[in-house]
Amino acid sequence: MLQQLVDDGSLRPVNGTAFAVTPTLREAYSDGDDDELADVALREAALASLRLIGFDSGETGEAATKELPARRAVLEADMEEGGVEEGVAGITLRPDLDDAVVRLAGEVRLNQVIAAYVDNEAAESAVLAAVEAIDAADLGDEDAELTVGDAQDHDLAWYAPQELQFLLDLL
Repeated sequence: MLQQLVDDGSLRPVNGTAFAVTPTLREAYSDGDDDELADVALREAALASLRLIGFDSGETGEAATKELPARRAVLEADMEEGGVEEGVAGITLRPDLDDAVVRLAGEVRLNQVIAAYVDNEAAESAVLAAVEAIDAADLGDEDAELTVGDAQDHDLAWYAPQELQFLLDLL
């Protein structure tokens, strides 16, 4: 998806699913400031990216982890000034899924991207283990939850939008 963003200048999130500082997230973390809430949304997006890493494209029958390094990636984009509201910039709130989940009606353009957050090579083994354990963790398996937590303990590295092509070349 990052390569598509660089090549085409835009990408469409899978099913339009994105993460944001929503009114529901603000209510859940009444003591958090905007930066802390943005970090919560970033961590939720990083967790969701584990599913994308293990996604089987159906074309080759092989998981995406066979083609590229297993690294979580999250884009931070400015979709609309003034915050996330129902119907603004084609955003639909999805508190039924999670406090930070939104659905985007359109694409994310490269000129909207503020930053990219991507795992370093050191996180790959933990990310691969988490990809295998994510479903069991969702079902309450404590060992699987610890495995996913190990991946979440790795901080994502920050990249400016103009660094994306260079980052992709290094992968």
